[in-house]
Amino acid sequence: MSDLYVDGNAIAGPLMDIFAVDMSMAQSTCAHCGDRKMVAQMHVYDHAAGMVARCPSCQEVNMRLVRGPDRAWLDLRGVLALEIPLAAPTERA
Repeated sequence: MSDLYVDGNAIAGPLMDIFAVDMSMAQSTCAHCGDRKMVAQMHVYDHAAGMVARCPSCQEVNMRLVRGPDRAWLDLRGVLALEIPLAAPTERA
């Protein structure tokens, strides 16, 4: 692993604040190379005002997340599809 980025678990927590589900297991399909990986496998760069998640296969930007005190901006333009596993109705609180 590089010192420049951390794994996709770093962005899964902030995404869970927005989507209210565990996003680490969500399957992301890269719009550039078509590879399908879990969000937890992305390379996340978090040394700036926001977070940038890159495809671990081709290194293209898949998503950007910037949070303010009362809102968040999420850019998914590098994601062709995001498959989010949902809890069964009996598992929801």
